[in-house]
Amino acid sequence: MKKLFELVELEKKRQNEGLELIASENFTSEKVRKLAGSILTNKYAEGYPGKRYYGGCHYIDEIEQTAIDLLKELFGVNYANVQPHSGSSANMIAYASVLNLGDKILTLSLNEGGHLTHGSPVNFSSKHYDVYHYGLKDDGTIDYEALREKALEIKPKLILAGFSAYPYIIDFATIGSIAKEVGAYFMVDMAHIAGLIAGGAHPSPFPYADIVTSTTHKTLRGPRGGIILTNSEEIIKKVNFMCFPGMQGGPLENIIGAKAQSFYEALQPEFKKYIAQVVENTKTASETFIKLGAEASKTETHLFLLNTKKSYGITGKDAEALLETIKITTNKNMLPKDDERPNTTSGIRLGFAAVTTRGMTKEGAIETAKIIHDFLSKRINATEANKRVDNLVSTLRAIDSF
Repeated sequence: MKKLFELVELEKKRQNEGLELIASENFTSEKVRKLAGSILTNKYAEGYPGKRYYGGCHYIDEIEQTAIDLLKELFGVNYANVQPHSGSSANMIAYASVLNLGDKILTLSLNEGGHLTHGSPVNFSSKHYDVYHYGLKDDGTIDYEALREKALEIKPKLILAGFSAYPYIIDFATIGSIAKEVGAYFMVDMAHIAGLIAGGAHPSPFPYADIVTSTTHKTLRGPRGGIILTNSEEIIKKVNFMCFPGMQGGPLENIIGAKAQSFYEALQPEFKKYIAQVVENTKTASETFIKLGAEASKTETHLFLLNTKKSYGITGKDAEALLETIKITTNKNMLPKDDERPNTTSGIRLGFAAVTTRGMTKEGAIETAKIIHDFLSKRINATEANKRVDNLVSTLRAIDSF
């Protein structure tokens, strides 16, 4: 259909001409894209390598096993399942593997940086399980002592860490010890920080966590999909059964092939350099906002939060819409103790994984922050802001050049 291909070209133009600052997005390599769009999509392969419910899976088995082996090598873990279709389905499968309906989960709320599948009232996680929340200190970091007190009080079956809008290093060792103390499973959703962990910019959860889930398309720079990892043979057996036939049918082998390629790329020395640059760019942008007088969180990862309500007198929703007029893509995001609704918010979340893939430097991160600040402060109009964005984009690589 001609219209569809025309729309793809328009989307390609949008991605090339703008600055992608959504922390959950990235740009894949040409090889990842080729595998995701390959003839592997034609093959039905219910089951696992060597144990399929369909014939003709000899090569498919090799591809999926390669993905599993590369993933285990990347994170130094004993077992992995690469079939989940998304991070949300990975979490659903993980919960069901170790919990019964109605069991207690202790996690961080969506409002303070958690994720929809970590117990949001509108999500399956709060409907299937009894969810409690731990909180943050005034400086925006996890209150580990209060977490321990809450865990001792409610005795959860599972404690969850790993978040979608938390800009600081997570102390997996401390949370793991609390989980052991109260007899809970310790689960980590490393969707946002998987690439940082693989690149050595964030501590690994695997010495402490019982089960770890992730997406593959954020800082890991792969196709859109999910994964589940563990060092427990007992848990992986439950995970495999709960994934298929429990919750999914045929796996997306084209996406699994693309996942394998992204795991291979993350094992290369260049990936560590990339991740180090992501962290430097993010920290630089955050510090620039603070120096300019805006209220922004500090950061130790690939993202930070900008309070647009206090800084510029506008909601996160309005800031997102305004920035899109100058080809800067962000997303509105709840802030800790936010008094706005989730569909309005008091701020935006900014991430630098995608623009760093395109080659953004520290200087580019500074200019990005200055453009946003000057525009939202009304120091410059949209015409001037667009010129500055165009100048900055001209220093970056095209999205299909890697």
